Amino acid sequence: MEKNIRIAIIGGGPAGLSAGMYLEQKGYENYVIFEKTDHVGGKCHSPTWNGKRYEMGAIMGVPSYYAVHDVELFAGVDHNGPRLHRTYRLPNGQPDHRFDKKLFNIPHLLKLKKQIKKFGEILETKYKGYDICGHRGVSEGRYEGFAVTPGREPVSGVNENLKDLAMPFKKFCELNKCPLVTEIWVQPFTSFGYGYFDEIPAAYVLKYLDFQTMMNFVNVNLWTWKDGTQSIYEALNAKLKHPALLNSNITKIVRGEKVTITVNGKEEVFDKLIITAPLQVGTINNPVAQGLDSYLDVTEKERELFSKIDYERYDTMAYITAKENYPEASFYVVDNMTPETLGHGMVFYMRWGNEPDQPLVSYVLRKHKDPSESLKQYKARPELEYEATKKTVLEDIAKLGIPPIKEEGKDKIIYEFQAYYFPHVFSEDYAAGWYEKVEAMQGQNNTYYAGEIMSFGDMDETVEYSRDLVERFFR
Repeated sequence: MEKNIRIAIIGGGPAGLSAGMYLEQKGYENYVIFEKTDHVGGKCHSPTWNGKRYEMGAIMGVPSYYAVHDVELFAGVDHNGPRLHRTYRLPNGQPDHRFDKKLFNIPHLLKLKKQIKKFGEILETKYKGYDICGHRGVSEGRYEGFAVTPGREPVSGVNENLKDLAMPFKKFCELNKCPLVTEIWVQPFTSFGYGYFDEIPAAYVLKYLDFQTMMNFVNVNLWTWKDGTQSIYEALNAKLKHPALLNSNITKIVRGEKVTITVNGKEEVFDKLIITAPLQVGTINNPVAQGLDSYLDVTEKERELFSKIDYERYDTMAYITAKENYPEASFYVVDNMTPETLGHGMVFYMRWGNEPDQPLVSYVLRKHKDPSESLKQYKARPELEYEATKKTVLEDIAKLGIPPIKEEGKDKIIYEFQAYYFPHVFSEDYAAGWYEKVEAMQGQNNTYYAGEIMSFGDMDETVEYSRDLVERFFR
């Protein structure tokens, strides 16, 4: 491909900015990144309170975040943030000791430990290739991509067992006689907004929480950034030869021999288009997202496939509690990470240890789909309303002993964030080759698809997929 072609990238989150970075490193310098908001970073969103940043989106990384480390090296930043700690509580506010082997339930913990070890061995052998970035080939029993190693060498192979990854994670664990591992995997999965294990295909769970990533989480071997996860992408944007153009309102894209984009009322012409913004079509009930077909000349095939995408309704809320109420660390309420407790607070996060003058952030899901017995159809449960869920979370907070302080008779809530979160497809469409069909469209109409749906909704997977896309198509 000619290096001087003009490339448009839609979206200034981790996927879009890293696409610009990887293109630059390949010698493609004639690119433009369009971001519709007034800031970069997407769901890596770190507002400031009293001179310090806190997290409303992504919180942490682990040493196996090799793609994020690419960004660090390029942008000149380091994971120099506060060390994170966690505790567990019951919904009534009392300590939850179920994961403390020194105190309670030792037989259960020993059984859990045995199943975790077995699960790791199964993943590395029976499901070889399960952790490759992206999903192409999985439903056909093959893998192709870059290894999850420091060198990230290209690998490929055939493994019929990978087809099992289309089934919901709960069923996948039962199939492999390791049902207890869900007690551990649920903590960084469901609590961080990625849905429930009876509905989400195992492929998503294990692309995000491959075994080495999960063990880093268990052992609290985590990365954070002093100025927040958003600072990684602010630094990246500043180092790019062409930083993202903020407040870019794209109203129309027409594709043919060229790609014509109408942005802020002016037409611009490009040779290639990379979309990292939401691919879902139709009306999206979210304040920060719009359907792809509201501005793109969506083809019949794109509409057919992208209409199958769903997303989570996941909300974070930052508030201030009284100094005497600050907990010793962030804490997880594992009993609230079930479909039956939909709408209750699951994590209450504090970033700076021993510093009470900081926001606490609550995390809640308000959507779940129940699989039918055949796992071929999903019946929708009523989606919980935002304000009703907010009320429930405030009631949870009071029970936990960390209520917001009052200012002029109102709770001191300083920020509320509703993201377009974790786009995904369900088991039937995954097993039917949804990803293979989308990957087969890469390059058609001079268009390429990247971003969360093509890999997973954490920052490392989205960045790694941008690398994968550039390596495949922009040599």
